[in-house]
Parts: sequence; C-alpha cells; structure tokens
Amino acid sequence: MALPLGPLQNTMLASVRVAGFLVAAPPFSARGIPATVKVALALAIGLAVTPRLEPLPSDTTGAFVGALVMQAVIGLALGFGVQLAVVAVQVAGSYLDQFGGFAMAAAFDPLSQTQAAMMSRLYAYIATAVLFASGGYQVVLNGIVRTFDVLPLGATLDTARLAEQLTGAFSGMVVAALQIVGPLILVLFLTDIGLGLLTKIAPALNAFVMGFPLKIMITLIMAGFALLAMEGVLQGLAERAATFVVGVAGGG
Repeated sequence: MALPLGPLQNTMLASVRVAGFLVAAPPFSARGIPATVKVALALAIGLAVTPRLEPLPSDTTGAFVGALVMQAVIGLALGFGVQLAVVAVQVAGSYLDQFGGFAMAAAFDPLSQTQAAMMSRLYAYIATAVLFASGGYQVVLNGIVRTFDVLPLGATLDTARLAEQLTGAFSGMVVAALQIVGPLILVLFLTDIGLGLLTKIAPALNAFVMGFPLKIMITLIMAGFALLAMEGVLQGLAERAATFVVGVAGGG
C-alpha cells in the first residue's frame, strides 16, 4: 500500500502540535485522562486539518525532524498559555483555602497528582466537569485548530509575541482569580473583624475558638453561591484562552 508522503508528513506534524497542546492545556492535561485518549484525539484532529495544510518548503529529513521539534514546542507553549488562562478557577480555590481555614487539610489530588486543599480540589473538579459539560473544551480545541491557518507548519514561533501574550495571560489569571473569589474573601475578612470586636467586648466568650467552625460554614455557603456562576466564568476563560492561542500564532 503506497501512501502519499506529503499528506502523511503534514498529518504527523499537525498531530505532534496538537499532542503537545493537549499535554499542557486543561481540561485535557488532567492526569485522569488516559494518554491513549490524548494520542487518539491528536491524530483525529491532525487528520481533520491535513487537507488545509501546505507542505513543508523542504522535504529533507533534517527539515522534517526540525519541524517536528518546532511543532512540539509550539503545542506545549500554546497549551501552557491556555493553562494560565483557565487555571484561575483553581487559584481562586487556593485563595479560599487560605482565608477559609482549609489550607491545613491538604490531601493528595488524583486529578493533578499533587497535594491540594479542599476548595482548590473542588474548584478544579468543577472546572473540569463544567468545561466538558458546557462545551468550553470545543472553544479551546477550536483555538488550536485556527493556529494552522495563521501559523503554518513551516513557520517558527515568535518568542517576543509569546512572551508578551504569556505575560498578559498571567496577569489576567491573577485578576480573574481575584474577581472570582474576591467577594468571598471580603466576607471572611469582615467575619474576622466581627470576631475580633466580639472578643474585645466579651473576652470570656473566646470568640476565636468559635470562629473556626463559623468561618468554615460561611465559606461553604458563599462558595455554593459562587458555583452558580461558574459556567459563565469558565465560558469567558475558555474564550480568553482561545484568543490567547490565536494571538500567539499571530492572528490577533
């Protein structure tokens, strides 16, 4: 069986870029997703975009190997930027752990294979589930597919543009995390002030001992209300991630 070399090379190069992207970009970067699923998805997307791809300018072995390495680097860089955009939800959960008193109860997180506290793990699980349930993952995948139009297989990654976009993505992640969890932190801060005033007025009550279960209860109640808006927040973060991918590639 004879296969045309040009389309086969294009499929391999496109699949490598998508595979590097899936390794780093949420929700596909979760350790709970088998590697075989990521490889199959990368091959499927590579086959789908092959007809629209132009062949490499050079057909030598060295040029092909260099293009493979470049596609892996491009995919990993784009995936890392998407992770910065979407991980704001998990960062918001870690902030809530610190102010709500859950940080001392860190446990092993099987999704990320790291130690994480309760709210951080909860927000990460919910973010992953909502991205799949609401179709946000399609927005992320659409972003990597669009890069083949603005960043062909033979092109190189603009490191200056990448650094600029990563800086913007990092600052946007911090701002988004504060926007998500800011009202909850404010409520917990006011709760601490109230407990301090109560201790000053009636020292015998030992309000700070009562404060631990009170803050936990308030954290759980406020976090429950915040989760109602999680779908809209994640949809916006997924769109921002897709914009980042195309911006790095040079399309806007």
